[in-house]
Amino acid sequence: MGAKAATWLAFAASPTFAVMALLSSGGTQAAAMLCDAGHAAPLGGMPLMYLLMSAFHAGPWLKRVGTGRDNS
Repeated sequence: MGAKAATWLAFAASPTFAVMALLSSGGTQAAAMLCDAGHAAPLGGMPLMYLLMSAFHAGPWLKRVGTGRDNS
């Protein structure tokens, strides 16, 4: 059971980070100014980090799509 849970946890990482990137890029302008010292960019700071983490953890999804079969 532990191996199956670990497999599904690996599938949860990439979409979770993608959602976090979307949520963190939609913050208020005041919060962006505090965090970025007035240089707010939609793909800078935390949103960029979350997008990179999502890409880094996309391996299980790419493997599943590439093989076309259930890898769980």
